[in-house]
Amino acid sequence: MWPLPAVRRARPGPGVSSWLSGARRWAGALPLACAVLLAACASVPDAQERQERQAQANLSADAALDSYRRGQGIAAAPGTPKGDFLARHLAVEQAVSGEPLVAGNRVRLLADGPSTYQAMLRSIGQARRYVHMETYIFDDDAEGSRFAEALISARNRGAEVSLMVDAVGTLKTPDALFKRLRDAGVQVAVFNPVNPARARAGWSPNQRNHRKVLVVDGKVGYLGGINVSSVYESSPGSGSGSGPGSGKADAEADGDAKAAPWRDTHLRIEGPAVAQLEAVIRAGWESQSKEPIKGGDSYVAPPAGATRVRILANQPDRSDGYTVYLTLMSAFESAQQSIHITMAYFVPDPAFIDVLTAAARRGVDVVLVLPGFSDSSLVFHAGRSHYADLLDAGVKLYERRDALLHAKTAVVDGVWSTVGSSNMDWRSFALNYEINAVVLGPEFAADMEALFQRDVADSVRITPEAWKARGVGDRSMEFFSRMFERWL
Repeated sequence: MWPLPAVRRARPGPGVSSWLSGARRWAGALPLACAVLLAACASVPDAQERQERQAQANLSADAALDSYRRGQGIAAAPGTPKGDFLARHLAVEQAVSGEPLVAGNRVRLLADGPSTYQAMLRSIGQARRYVHMETYIFDDDAEGSRFAEALISARNRGAEVSLMVDAVGTLKTPDALFKRLRDAGVQVAVFNPVNPARARAGWSPNQRNHRKVLVVDGKVGYLGGINVSSVYESSPGSGSGSGPGSGKADAEADGDAKAAPWRDTHLRIEGPAVAQLEAVIRAGWESQSKEPIKGGDSYVAPPAGATRVRILANQPDRSDGYTVYLTLMSAFESAQQSIHITMAYFVPDPAFIDVLTAAARRGVDVVLVLPGFSDSSLVFHAGRSHYADLLDAGVKLYERRDALLHAKTAVVDGVWSTVGSSNMDWRSFALNYEINAVVLGPEFAADMEALFQRDVADSVRITPEAWKARGVGDRSMEFFSRMFERWL
């Protein structure tokens, strides 16, 4: 029996309006829930490992700060200059990863589906050597057809083209679409097929490839939260993604997920960091396909800008594969001024809540923009079950109710940013194959902050008073959903 949390999220479904209707809906799913418990138990690194890594990061950060201050002639005064923020986060990032960030990149922030698709299709159209692509969802709809045509056209021009999709993410996609691609000479691999007889050794029904990555000729790469689907054909507000939202922030919390535009974020990267994206794609392909991936090599693009980037790719089948989780924890623990998060699925473990509340209590401006409705009712209510603890600590919470929020981003201290496929939930941290980019520098962070403030402006503030006044139906669903949060 297929485990409950692997059910595809791309098809929005109606929210549960009351405890009774929710109870009826899930009563019949109890056998399925039991299968979930038996299939996998999501876990994250324990407190001792986190403390050891943080101690190492703090030592490196302190050394970097001392060096920076001596070089700049800055005393260790209470008013910390922005340069100290950057020095500390550079040191922490390197200490946690064991690897330096890659300099010399140009990074462009893409704030909606239409602009992302336009950029990706343009790059595919310019491919001369190869196109390598991974996506969780590849729908057989208008957008799926556009990408299929672009991939086939690239192959017809002589470029090698390889596509890997997730078996569960494409469960409803007809095989005919992928056969058409294969017939045109496109390599197609399926991650973790539903049928274990077709899978390679180590098949695990709960491990999914949730990454969205594109690399063209080793020169340009894309990653973020955007799948290939027509749910992205419109964007909030003007439809261009270039301005504020539609101003529907006073809509009901149980907004229409089927009709709402999707709000998501992606990145376009040029420069040496693209080689890290290519390495992730090649490793993933090798783990799933008997046929070697075609095209690509050890080419490292020359510098295209001044931005420092590190690619985070977690590896759930390894004991040390919690790269995204540990990096986020370290960045938030190191925050001195602000933590600004926009997150689609927010169901963190207790340690994550502790990190955010501790930051708020020491004076850091901790602000979260979360969904006002969702395509996953259990995830939505499980996330809300943490609101009381966050609000009590002084964390500011906003819900976006004019769009279906699918972005996964954070910006810390105005210098440290991340965009990627990883949600802040148990599944992303412990079960899914995810990919994020960490970008260091005030210039890119300013773009992230501007986008974050637009999200805040288009959201509804959740005040402690309003939260305490919520109805018994919401409270019941939060309690019920909380019981399943580790498997969502």
